[in-house]
Amino acid sequence: MSFGTAHHETTVLMIEAMMELDFTGKRVLDMGCGTGVLAILAEKMGASGVLAVDSDEWAYRNTEENLEKNNSSNINVIHGGPEVVRGMFHIILANINRNVLMEMIPAFAACLYDGGILLMSGFFEEDLAGLKDRAMENGLRFRDARSENKWTVTEFIR
Repeated sequence: MSFGTAHHETTVLMIEAMMELDFTGKRVLDMGCGTGVLAILAEKMGASGVLAVDSDEWAYRNTEENLEKNNSSNINVIHGGPEVVRGMFHIILANINRNVLMEMIPAFAACLYDGGILLMSGFFEEDLAGLKDRAMENGLRFRDARSENKWTVTEFIR
């Protein structure tokens, strides 16, 4: 009943990008966590702590269920938006949509450690230029982007 079953191109792209990163000992934020699949993967890849946040009640509840089913002990799930996020992160995962990402980029940049990574998806190839400009305006450097069926994932570094 929530997004994030790992069948959509954006989730696949996020997972592929995550597989190229080192999560060992890292603090991770999964913003717009859906079912929690990306948060669970981050934990399984060695993250020391994961904060999973979603404003949708169904997504929040579904994430809680999936954390229990996967014996996840290093993931804290919170129902809410960016206002509930506290602390700094080494990696931020955001698979949402173009408009929400554009709005949240300043908040992501503010809670990302120097050298930290922001992975974003949930938007089309033609939206990349605008997201890139917004990220760079907020002190992030473009590192990579790839697409599948016009859906795109992008990586930025603080």
